[in-house]
Amino acid sequence: MANLPSLRDLSLAELKQVTADLGLPAYRASQIAGWVHRKGVASFAEMTSLPRDVREMLSRRFRAGGLNVAGKKVSRDGSTVKYLLELADGQTVESVLMRYRYGYSACLSTQVGCRMGCRICASGLEGLVRNLTAGEIIDQIWAMQRDSGCRVGRVVLMGSGEPLDNYAATIKFLTLVNAPYGLNISHRHVTLSTCGIVPRVYDLMELRLSITLAVSLHAPNNELRSRLVPVNKAYPLEELLPACRAYAETTGRRVSFEYALLAGVNDSQQHAGELAGILRGIHCHINLLPVNPVPERGWRRSAARNVRAFRAMLERAGYPVTVRRELGLDIDAACGQLRRRVNARGRE
Repeated sequence: MANLPSLRDLSLAELKQVTADLGLPAYRASQIAGWVHRKGVASFAEMTSLPRDVREMLSRRFRAGGLNVAGKKVSRDGSTVKYLLELADGQTVESVLMRYRYGYSACLSTQVGCRMGCRICASGLEGLVRNLTAGEIIDQIWAMQRDSGCRVGRVVLMGSGEPLDNYAATIKFLTLVNAPYGLNISHRHVTLSTCGIVPRVYDLMELRLSITLAVSLHAPNNELRSRLVPVNKAYPLEELLPACRAYAETTGRRVSFEYALLAGVNDSQQHAGELAGILRGIHCHINLLPVNPVPERGWRRSAARNVRAFRAMLERAGYPVTVRRELGLDIDAACGQLRRRVNARGRE
């Protein structure tokens, strides 16, 4: 079963081709799409409007989709639930369900592990295992909705993995999550986070989607950024920032620059001044992140007074700035921590 493709990977157009190939009436494709994408079923037995022989025919060629909850942690205030979800091949990924005043937001992974090697997260500590399919990305939403009984209204692709390193599946996910025959989540409620794969930023720009692009910047100069975000060696700021400017101008959507504040590393007033200088002329928003501690990395979060001073300097320079609301510090909230902890226990 693990080797069979998942129906959750297929768009309505592709399901129409499947039903045609199987000699089924065209309307069966819409029925299947309704079960798979609108109702999020995880078994063929749940597709009760399909005759038994049709379900059996499909089950010989496909999986229905669905992920098992292998573990979860709930924050003390109940606002955040971190899930460890098991894929069909036994690999696991992390997803987070977050409650805000406007509803529920899901933070999703796009890869098992990551090969970007960013020094401030746990996702890449063991490297890239494999890419997720579009269906596996969207299945994370369904798994959390089924477990919690909540309806997800916003999505952030900020979990394990680099979405633009898994470009084809990420773009297909964006199509499926927005589909009227499925979850129908507006692209305006989707944020895609990247560490800065410049050619793919331009590719994404050409699609002119109304998603928010969030760029993990974390440093205002190449020397420091290459140390924190190694992809900067391939795509330095002189290439990344023009791509961000072009993206904002072409799509009309401001870019969100993510900046994790690390004590004594990138949180001085000089760093704030440098950051204000390099972002000049880009339609953007700056999101300051008090870093989630990752023991293997050894960073310390900036003192609250330094965060306030950093923010104040950027605001005086005319930038809209927010400090991310802290969620899930008590539940291994940094990307990759829960999976790594469970894997380590399994090796003992």
